[in-house]
Amino acid sequence: MTRDVKEIFGGALAAKVRTLAPSMTRSMQRVAETVAGDPAGCAALTVTGLAERTGTSEATVVRTARVLGYPGYRDLRLALAGLAAHQQSGRAPALTTDITVDDPIGDVVSKLAQAEAQTLADTAAGLDTVQLGAAVSAAASARRIDVYGVGASGLVAQDLVQKLLRIGLLAHAHSDPHLAVTNAVQLRGGDVAVAITHSGSTGDVIEPLRAAFERGATTVAITGRADGAVTQYADHVLTTSSARESELRPAAMASRTGQLLVVDCLFVGIAQRTYESAAPALAASYEALAHRHR
Repeated sequence: MTRDVKEIFGGALAAKVRTLAPSMTRSMQRVAETVAGDPAGCAALTVTGLAERTGTSEATVVRTARVLGYPGYRDLRLALAGLAAHQQSGRAPALTTDITVDDPIGDVVSKLAQAEAQTLADTAAGLDTVQLGAAVSAAASARRIDVYGVGASGLVAQDLVQKLLRIGLLAHAHSDPHLAVTNAVQLRGGDVAVAITHSGSTGDVIEPLRAAFERGATTVAITGRADGAVTQYADHVLTTSSARESELRPAAMASRTGQLLVVDCLFVGIAQRTYESAAPALAASYEALAHRHR
């Protein structure tokens, strides 16, 4: 592999750090910049060692790992070790666990399809249908449904809302954290708030869910971490598969397949419960859209 290609992939983590830096504290930025600048050196450090090297605390190191998209420091350390190995060996870096930059496009299609199928199977196997049924019941009779998500999870939030709107339910998707909280404080008993966050620790999603929870709304968390911070404000928790990731396909992207499955299960369940009103609303939306394109 040429040096240019290695530099491109080695710079992926640095690019992620630059993008996320504004949302980090100064101490977290020091940790993030250190791991991006020296993946091999940091991969050899324990959480205590990295905290000492950066003049921060172990808690700061763990928080930084989560902001970067990893469930914990162990996962970040493994990713750093993999990146360092690729840089040192010159092997083609992995885009996913099984795909490298040298794979023919036909192999990419086949391997991605297999990975997506496994994510769906894992999510379905781990989904608590009792929790799902309770969330469906609450949403089917809700006065209003608010859905919170940022980044890739924000796209999933929009997907859920557009489905709910088409069957006549009052629903809103919020990716702006200020608008999310502003709307959340208006919720009350009989309303439903849904938070979507793969890591379970996204503050911009947790804060509005907390506000909704404290005002008596029924709250639902769709997350890849059953022990994530978001669950402490969730009446119902729907878990997704902890999708495997790599530098160019981080968890925020890989997890979306599982999230979309959970969203579809939630939507279909709601449509079943509200069929008498959902069917004509859906027909009306089809007619409106068909008329628009005539």
